[in-house]
Amino acid sequence: MAISSQTASPKLVRELGFSHAVSIVIGVVIGSGIFLVPAEMIQAAGSVRLVFLAWIVGGIFSFFGAVTYAELGAMKPEAGGEYVYIRDAYGPLAGFLCGWTWTVVVKPASLAAIATGIVRILASFSAFSFFSAHPAALPLTWGQSVAIVFVAFVSGVNYIGIRRAGNFQLAMTVLKISLIVVIAALAFTSPGSWSHFVQAYAGGKGGIAGFVAAVVAALWAYDGWSDLNMVAEEVRSPEKNIPRALIAGLLAIATLYILVNGAVEFALPPVEVATALSPMSDAVKGSILGAAGAVLVSGAMVLSLTASLNGVAMSGARMAFALARDGNFFRALAEVHPRFRTPHVAIVVQAILAALALLIGSNFRQLFTLALFSEWLSYVAASSALFVFRASAGSQKQPPRRFWAYPLAPALFISASAALLYYTFMSNLRYSTLGSLVILAGIPVYFAFRMRRKSLPEES
Repeated sequence: MAISSQTASPKLVRELGFSHAVSIVIGVVIGSGIFLVPAEMIQAAGSVRLVFLAWIVGGIFSFFGAVTYAELGAMKPEAGGEYVYIRDAYGPLAGFLCGWTWTVVVKPASLAAIATGIVRILASFSAFSFFSAHPAALPLTWGQSVAIVFVAFVSGVNYIGIRRAGNFQLAMTVLKISLIVVIAALAFTSPGSWSHFVQAYAGGKGGIAGFVAAVVAALWAYDGWSDLNMVAEEVRSPEKNIPRALIAGLLAIATLYILVNGAVEFALPPVEVATALSPMSDAVKGSILGAAGAVLVSGAMVLSLTASLNGVAMSGARMAFALARDGNFFRALAEVHPRFRTPHVAIVVQAILAALALLIGSNFRQLFTLALFSEWLSYVAASSALFVFRASAGSQKQPPRRFWAYPLAPALFISASAALLYYTFMSNLRYSTLGSLVILAGIPVYFAFRMRRKSLPEES
């Protein structure tokens, strides 16, 4: 007997348009790093010219990654992103290990890290200096409490509908871009000099090693655009909008990064950029706004991180949802709210895991370091899946839509991701090893759910 529409399980709905998709790409990628990373890059490269070259090289590698994910997203517009690609290319166990790690570590740790960043910036204002204090009735600081409130807020926005979450993301991203452009323009009003662009920082690492370190910093700054693919099932016309949003979003990000870096380098000599805690704040102090410019930068950083927090909350819940829908995780995580059409249980569980990471305190940074290794490993595996899909395209009734630069684009992105994976592993050997153990711990979990699934009676 056919199931009536009234009793059928609710499904995710395609309510995100092109502008929403672009805002997810830009909103997730651009956090506070855009205001801080110029110092790290000049310390590594030792030359302003090499810093700009590093931004360009990092942008090119990331662009190749976007092209790769554009084809993957158009080919398989399902919730879950990397989980789906790895599952279909290398089998359900490999896919589960990716989805398991993102669900229990990567996304909760990312939410905790971003929320903590917001609180730290707010604490720099005298009105919020009490964030480091402990309330008498609670075993945690006011800062931890506020960070949990931020996570709960964006989770609530995502709970009540993907359209509402998308609109919030779009509004925050537009405001973020506007503030970044205004702040960069203010920096150019400072009594700087174009001669800074040909100067060097004597204390920089320099050489090939320094340039590679600067490119690595740029790649970290570009990271996050792949989150769009995790919500592919809720994007309208995904075969068109996902590729367009990935490429347009990444080009906009690269432009903003170079604009901000140019403004900082104009306003400050390399030695001041390298030694500044917040280069952009120092750059605008000499502008027409004076010290008030630094306050504007701090406000923009909070706004920027809030947009990132919302985008990460949106994308992460879809990974757990996809796992559960395949029967490889707790079934409740695959539930879709009958009114809001969101994976509401997955959103709530993700928020709880992020709150637990925040309750751990400073140790959650170790969790985030552990997550970085898992994240870049999944990029390598997911990108290599494109070669598998291309090889089997001839046997498919409807061959996938193909994009230019194959096989160069995925090959170069895999090379860059593998290099970053190696760098992450060797520079954080202890936590990368723990990350590997967390991934492997998913093997018995997978087989436990598989056995449970086989023991359940088949649904008619």
